[in-house]
Amino acid sequence: MSEQMNRSEARAVLDASLELLRATLSSIGDAVITTDAHGRVTFLNPLAQKLTGWTQQGAVGNSLERVFRIVSKETRQPVQNPALQAADGGHAVALANHAVLIAMDGTEQPIEGSAVPIREANDAVGGIVVVFREAGERRRLEKREAEALAYVQALLSTFPKICLILDADLRVKSANASFYVQFQTTEKETVGHLIYGLGNGQWDTPALRKMLEDVHPEQDAAEDLLVEHEFPKIGNRCFQVGARRIRNGAFGGNEMTLMVMEDVTKHKRLEELLQSSEVRYRRLFQTAKDGILILDAKTGKILDANAFMAGLTGQEPSDILGKELHEIGLFGDVAANKSAFKELQENGYVRYEHLPIQNKNGATTDVEFVSNIYIENNRSVAQCNIRDISTRVAMERQIQLQTQALADQHRRKDEFLAMLSHELRNPLAPIRSATHLLRLQERGSENLIAKQAREVIERQVANLTRLISDLLEVSRIVNARIRLKRETVDLCQVLQHALITTTPLMARQGHELSTAYPDPDTDPLWVNADPTRLEQIAVNLLSNAAKYTQKGGRIEVCVERLHNHAVLRVRDNGIGIAPETLPHIFDLFAQADRSLERSQGGLGVGLSIVQKLVELHGGTVEAFSEGLGKGSEFIVRLPVASAPGEQPILPEITTQEPGAHVMRVLVVDDNVDGCMMLAHLLRIQGYGVQTAHTGPEALATAQAWRPDAVLLDIGLPQLDGYEVARRLRADPGLKNVRLIATTGYGNEKDLQLAREAGCDAHLVKPLEFGDVVKLLEKWNQALL
Repeated sequence: MSEQMNRSEARAVLDASLELLRATLSSIGDAVITTDAHGRVTFLNPLAQKLTGWTQQGAVGNSLERVFRIVSKETRQPVQNPALQAADGGHAVALANHAVLIAMDGTEQPIEGSAVPIREANDAVGGIVVVFREAGERRRLEKREAEALAYVQALLSTFPKICLILDADLRVKSANASFYVQFQTTEKETVGHLIYGLGNGQWDTPALRKMLEDVHPEQDAAEDLLVEHEFPKIGNRCFQVGARRIRNGAFGGNEMTLMVMEDVTKHKRLEELLQSSEVRYRRLFQTAKDGILILDAKTGKILDANAFMAGLTGQEPSDILGKELHEIGLFGDVAANKSAFKELQENGYVRYEHLPIQNKNGATTDVEFVSNIYIENNRSVAQCNIRDISTRVAMERQIQLQTQALADQHRRKDEFLAMLSHELRNPLAPIRSATHLLRLQERGSENLIAKQAREVIERQVANLTRLISDLLEVSRIVNARIRLKRETVDLCQVLQHALITTTPLMARQGHELSTAYPDPDTDPLWVNADPTRLEQIAVNLLSNAAKYTQKGGRIEVCVERLHNHAVLRVRDNGIGIAPETLPHIFDLFAQADRSLERSQGGLGVGLSIVQKLVELHGGTVEAFSEGLGKGSEFIVRLPVASAPGEQPILPEITTQEPGAHVMRVLVVDDNVDGCMMLAHLLRIQGYGVQTAHTGPEALATAQAWRPDAVLLDIGLPQLDGYEVARRLRADPGLKNVRLIATTGYGNEKDLQLAREAGCDAHLVKPLEFGDVVKLLEKWNQALL
């Protein structure tokens, strides 16, 4: 009975204790679940009921796994129940990390907590207490703290200055990342060590000791100290060091010293460089061989002047300072000075090529003046560079005089060439007319010697005419006075004419000539060109090949179309061209050194004429040779043109038929022989002819005889041909007369003067009789 009472009393005490425990567990801030020894729920406090969604009545008697369902946040797999682990192990067990509680309604909540076994008197596990709480808020706080910490660490790691915190004994408490990076050291080698013992003792200097030991809380900071030293790992460096005593209790109530360092090595080197540059600048400034002025860009007052500038003005540098430019002899007066300075302020730059500067003695020197504005030490200044160009000006004047003299000489040379051409052509005219007469008088004569003599004269007259033309052509090329009369022509036909002209020369040399070109009648090769000039190109190249090829040589001529170009090739097996001569072969007189040149005659301008004429036609000409004795080849390329429309057929030149209209021609020339020969030729052709040898005589004969055409020499005595032409045009009775200017002057200016005087045509002496007849017959047809 007594034992039964003891058990009852014990149970009562236990129940009372449990009630007290439940009351206590209900009031704490964590969720609590208790179980019996079999893992069945015996109690849930209010917070546990809220988190699990179970009521006390509904949960009691259910298994803990059913009421307290937890899974892993990452894997979503059930987490081993900590209660079972606590029961099995007999000790407290924490919940797995990232555990998630799934409530009765399916909602989820991250939790943290632990399970503790309840032991009975016999030390047996009588149940389990599970204590847990929401983990979300704490984790959010931890995340924010971690992010803030990471931000602070990142900020400190990028802070350029080096920071050390020293304790009261001046031992290093901490250092930022910049310190470790800058000095290439570690935390172990730094923290806890006395500041004076770091590295190789470079911080143990009297100046640093004084700064660190004297700084006290009443000071905001110690005065910065410059420390330069050879550091063991980073070499020579210069640091600006500052120290500040920390007065609050952030370090456990102990006062600490904040030591801040900045690497100023580059700044110090730059400052030294600037100082050195300033010294060099002053040296250059004072020794410069140009005058240099520094002005205030707002007032125009001189702030600085070098020695050369003082020499230009004849004043001491100190006398120049504070003055304006006009006061030291530049710009002449105040108005010109202000105008120039206004332009400088508006544009930031001015330049004067020739500006006189007058020194204090009144002597004037030509200078070049250049000025620009820039900022110096936060001040706008203008630098003026003044260069003495008096020597250059004198040279320029000398060059101008020489240029004028050369121009005058060049003009006189042109006039001489024109006069020489005229004077040489005059005697050739009667010679050529005489050979025509001799040919007409032969009438099948068997006098072989006379025939050969006449042919020699004809050939040599042709050679002289060509030389005179080349001589005049040089002047035209140099002065760019060549004008083309372009039309659509067949290059093959032009080549045929050139071959006719040059065949006698090749025959005399015994050359073998081979040609290859399309048939002009079936396959013309059209180009837009001046036919006369184009034939001149071909004749010059063919003559050149014949002249520089030994007798019995071979000359090949080819015309073909390649893409959009007509190509003329002239190849020979003659003396060739030396490599050093080839690049200059088209220069004037470049042929003068060729061994055959002097033996063959000529002025050495033919290839220059060819190149210029080809270029005027929009084409190119090239020369090729493998060297002396290996022949040469010249290739001309001209753009092809479209086929022309039907060309008009020119009337054939015929002699006068008996009974036809007899055209009356007045031949005027002061060269009596030439005049007589030409008159004889025209009479043989059936023309009525009168002659005159002076200007007044020509006017009188024309007014009395009323000719249909006048062959009018320009260089007449008393009245020149231009004046005779103007007076004939002014006579109403002679308004329809045809005027042909005949002269040894063949420049474009001469042609223009003839046109302005009223001439219908212009022929250059010595006259080609066929050209005269063509003009006369054309006009005669119009009279019929």
